Amino acid sequence: MDDSKVVGGKVKKPGKRGRKPAKIDLKAKLERSRQSARECRARKKLRYQYLEELVSSRERAICALREELEMYKQWCMAMDQGKIPSEIRALLTGEEQSKSQQNSSRHTKAVKTEPNSNSW
Repeated sequence: MDDSKVVGGKVKKPGKRGRKPAKIDLKAKLERSRQSARECRARKKLRYQYLEELVSSRERAICALREELEMYKQWCMAMDQGKIPSEIRALLTGEEQSKSQQNSSRHTKAVKTEPNSNSW
């Protein structure tokens, strides 16, 4: 028995639906595939380089933070023993000096503006 059907005056044979594959040059198809693989490898290489740089920068940040944490631990141990570390002392005196400088500069500005305001 023939499975072909007559539809609209045309004889259709059963089989695959859709567009028939075009005859593509095998060499061109192979070259496109190779090019695509090269591009994929290049993207992968760039991605790995980016990730390695990211990891190394994070590792550097972690080392810096560990050093800072160790410094703070030493400061705390020194303060527990009743000693004030020189770094903290410098920070405290630096803040006091900057506050006194700000207050004195404000005072001198106020003094300078008073005579100007009273001049007629």
